[in-house]
Amino acid sequence: MAIPASPAKRSEAEWLERGRALVLRSDLEGALAVFADAHAEHPASADIALALAGVLWQTKQSERAEAVLRVLLAAEPAHVAATFLLAKILKAQARMHAVAASVRALFASAPQTVGTTIQAIELLDDAGRKQDAADLCEAAIAQGSTDPRLYAYSGMLHLQLGDFACVRERYMHAIAHSADAYDWQVANGLASAQRYADATHPDFAMFRDALARTDLSARARASLLFALGKAHDDIGDYERAAGYFRDGNATVAGFTEWSRKNFRRIIAAKLDAKPSGERVAATPDCVPIFIVGMPRSGTTLVADLLARHPDVRYRGELGWMPFLARELAASATPRLEQAAATYLTQLREDDAPARFYIDKQPLNFLHIDLIAALFPNARIIHCERNERDTALSIWMQYFAGPENNFAYDFDDIAAVMQGCARLVASAERKRSADIRTIRYEALVADSASKMRELAAWLGLADFDPGAARSDATISTSSLWQVRQPVYARSIGRWRAYAPYVPELKQFAG
Repeated sequence: MAIPASPAKRSEAEWLERGRALVLRSDLEGALAVFADAHAEHPASADIALALAGVLWQTKQSERAEAVLRVLLAAEPAHVAATFLLAKILKAQARMHAVAASVRALFASAPQTVGTTIQAIELLDDAGRKQDAADLCEAAIAQGSTDPRLYAYSGMLHLQLGDFACVRERYMHAIAHSADAYDWQVANGLASAQRYADATHPDFAMFRDALARTDLSARARASLLFALGKAHDDIGDYERAAGYFRDGNATVAGFTEWSRKNFRRIIAAKLDAKPSGERVAATPDCVPIFIVGMPRSGTTLVADLLARHPDVRYRGELGWMPFLARELAASATPRLEQAAATYLTQLREDDAPARFYIDKQPLNFLHIDLIAALFPNARIIHCERNERDTALSIWMQYFAGPENNFAYDFDDIAAVMQGCARLVASAERKRSADIRTIRYEALVADSASKMRELAAWLGLADFDPGAARSDATISTSSLWQVRQPVYARSIGRWRAYAPYVPELKQFAG
């Protein structure tokens, strides 16, 4: 009797072609079966392992995907695609320390191209691992790279880390070696890293000369205008500063979109909405602290001072509440428990545990009702400042994110300010015990006393307002100011601009 021949093995290429065809047809379950069989037949194939891990991740089997990738990277530690896929999976789980460890292992295994280095820097930056991203920049520069993009990234990261001397050195290299440097916000970064004493500083002439170029993009022009405005503000030349800020705001308004009418509709809908009554059970060992209010109202200062307590973690300006609000609004069957769990995972990360976690996204005042539904034990700190000082300070900033596209027109700023006041007042009527308003002017007048009061309300024991700063990076527009001793010179600042910015009269003084 003849023995039947064993079926011929498919080649790696055949398996990959078959599985990828199924992925293109969105048949992920079929692709998963194919790649699993392929991996069993070709266990040493990096391409098949990577494809299997990718489909496992797409089908929400993150643990299995991670296991496949770790075996692959144990055999091939310099595998770039596997490293980035693993880092992406870890980042989705808020395992940011693990993200950094995986990227460091790649660069320890073999030298990488500039393109891979920049991709890794962007990943680490997005994961909040600013120091690790800066270290990658510096390692590449130490190894001889002169690529201006690396220097610009290094300047940006050291700006957020507070190493202002390094900022200047790195940004000046970028300017000297790339005509595109001003598109990378180098001018605004340079101006933000210092206080100018007089107009003889070389940056004044450098910014003016660059502004005269005919090949500038609108974004580069805006960065230079805001940088010159800030420089003239530093030396008390308020008339010229106002002129540069006015041109800068008009330039940014030309390439950004924001609808005052739509915003007012959103506010009206939120005020008219009936409370659902649905609540997620509190998580006693984790107390989210939301610091809300208008930008430039003291939110960064409050967050920085609170973060000096060892049982507080400062997570910066998270985008998760607006994201979850959109997801829940679009769902036919909103799942609050899942939304709360997703947010808490991102809040906690994988560093040393704490009890209090700060989300300092000022515009979360739009989501106070959702915050109350997701986190019954959350605390909301509302920061408030003189309206004219607030409006002027917002108007003097070139913001990075689209959420602040209202900042370039005083009527838009007024609409957001009014919306914030109405929503906070409504929330205080419903749950006054969970909300505390702190005035910027009172805080800078006696920061120790006000912060002790705030800490006692939060339940932070043994709060020391004189403790050393936390090691949190600062990526907001207050990154220079918050690293200085608390000062009061910004109070009443609007008066210096009143002759040149008559729009300030519409705000309460």
